[in-house]
Amino acid sequence: MIDKIAPSVADALAGVKDGATVLIGGFGTAGIPGELIDGLIEQGARDLTVVNNNAGNADHGLAALLKTGRVRKIICSFPRRSTATSSTSCTAAASWSWNWCRKATAERIRAAGAGIGAFFCPTAAGTELAQGKETRVIDGKTYVLEYPIHGDVALIKAEAGDRWGNLVYRKSARNFGPVMATAAKLTVATVHEIRQLGELDPEAIVTPGIYVGKIVKIDRVATQAGGFKKAA
Repeated sequence: MIDKIAPSVADALAGVKDGATVLIGGFGTAGIPGELIDGLIEQGARDLTVVNNNAGNADHGLAALLKTGRVRKIICSFPRRSTATSSTSCTAAASWSWNWCRKATAERIRAAGAGIGAFFCPTAAGTELAQGKETRVIDGKTYVLEYPIHGDVALIKAEAGDRWGNLVYRKSARNFGPVMATAAKLTVATVHEIRQLGELDPEAIVTPGIYVGKIVKIDRVATQAGGFKKAA
């Protein structure tokens, strides 16, 4: 019987190894798998390469992971915001790779899941981000060769799932989750609800269970002013 439901976050993350490339979903605070990030901090894996849209907020979530000093490299589209204090203090401790265009980041991840070896993108043409990369002029426009971003592990947040690992998302919390799930060897997802097989509308399933290794049920929380959370 296929049953991908993990009894705890710790159990779901037990296989994350030192040196792993970890894809972490979320756009700003929407869709951030905070419980999985906290679990990764407790799990203790080191020398990580982290891929995320941005570099965390204040001192929680991804910013808290950066603060541990266990991230060797971070690949992101939006590395700095006024509340990302940890990203500033950790700049010297980690190597940064920036894709200033979120579409390019998403496409690099999608390419990994689709088995695409590389693709040409116009975003970085003529900038420092294109230095050392192959370029090509196509129909009079300069493009830069970009390579896929493969993950050892993807940590994502979904709304609901079943024991086969099929996932549905809630509105903008969907963001990077679906493409990251396809690009990683192991995908771990948190869900607020676990449904029985057949209860999820097949037309609404965004991430099929074949891309998901483990799911963990977490309590729903409500975000209040100031970014603090309480149990819903």
